[in-house]
Amino acid sequence: MEPSMTTAKGLQTTWFMRLMQAVSATRLVSEKLKMELYPPFFLMRVKIRTLRNSWRHVRITLPLNTFSRNPGGVMFGGYQACLADPIAALACSRVFPGYSCWTRGMELDLRKGGTGDLELRFDFPPELEKEIRDELDSKGRSTPTFTYGFYLQDGTMCTEVKNTVAIRPKGYIGATSPPAESEFKTGGLGRVEDAVRDKVLSGLGESEEMDLAQFKKVVESMGLGWSDRQVEDLFDALDRDGNGRIEVDEINGKGWFK
Repeated sequence: MEPSMTTAKGLQTTWFMRLMQAVSATRLVSEKLKMELYPPFFLMRVKIRTLRNSWRHVRITLPLNTFSRNPGGVMFGGYQACLADPIAALACSRVFPGYSCWTRGMELDLRKGGTGDLELRFDFPPELEKEIRDELDSKGRSTPTFTYGFYLQDGTMCTEVKNTVAIRPKGYIGATSPPAESEFKTGGLGRVEDAVRDKVLSGLGESEEMDLAQFKKVVESMGLGWSDRQVEDLFDALDRDGNGRIEVDEINGKGWFK
């Protein structure tokens, strides 16, 4: 018989809920792979194309297939909503660790039919991030609204998403989502973080910056046995401004692997 477990609100969990929690908590895989293995998204066959700068820049492919196609031959709006729902809240939980973040409300404007695979494009506006930080400092809470969308292969927006996120302090009685833990963001690299950091810094030398190809050579020289994807995920995490290069101040500061 399964052990009885409950949520913070006293609701009994199911084996499926515990499976999803286990996928989120594991440190053995990258965040990209965690998203793709997350059971609902795994069944939808989503593909994480880009996940940079602590979720400030996200690109995800949502395929049109037998299950997502409606009788009219285009993608169900509800299918798009399932993927769009958590993205802004997930981004907020990474940018503002220690706070509980969840979707408060969402609107979809279905402008055009999704006639093929769609790309979800989410970017965290710097000015909105500042507004949120100011509100958290002054009020301890914030409820921002993000605008992002799904795009056709020709770059045309077919669906506009307006998503409102509740950001509340840890322990907030009405929270429906726990705060993101710091270890979740390390991608299972805790025991080698310092070694990689020192090796990369020594590889930078006088240039003070390094592109992906150079970064791969440095990591390969350490004999860690990482796949190309693992190396690329780490590079994306370090490339905080998304310019395709990592620099000394991105590595040598307090933000290393945070």
